[in-house]
Amino acid sequence: MSEGASSFVERMVGATFLSVDTFEEVEHDENATGQAAMVVAIVAVARGVGAWGEGPMTASFAAVGALGHWAIWAGICYLVGVNFFGGKATWGELLRTLGFAQSPGVLWIFAFIPILGWPLYALLPLWVAVAGFIAIRQALDIGNTKTVLTILVALGVSGFLELFF
Repeated sequence: MSEGASSFVERMVGATFLSVDTFEEVEHDENATGQAAMVVAIVAVARGVGAWGEGPMTASFAAVGALGHWAIWAGICYLVGVNFFGGKATWGELLRTLGFAQSPGVLWIFAFIPILGWPLYALLPLWVAVAGFIAIRQALDIGNTKTVLTILVALGVSGFLELFF
């Protein structure tokens, strides 16, 4: 971590609270890719624990697929954002910012608690989506409209790939 950089936990908290400065810091810190992978892994474990009540296969699937999904989504957003909407980023920058954008997902660990489960299932996807929006916008250095278009096209590409692969 470079001098003056936030700690891993501070970065997770900053990303959870949607701090643009945190996303900018992570984007520019090439050494933060491992930290971003740790965020994805921690969230996958939290989601797996939270989903445990749905059965071990659900928990296992959530934990196993997270890293691959993260890398593919970052790649699709990178290709779409740079090639169609003039984004200026590397795949690594998107990988880092999108990894930290999953930080609110640590709360998935509480999803197995009946009174918290439904609110978390309603709130967390939206919260992570907003963090992902900020992550993509900051990494690609594009405006809100181009960010929305990048996400919509990337979702279309992702859906197409899921249909045929």
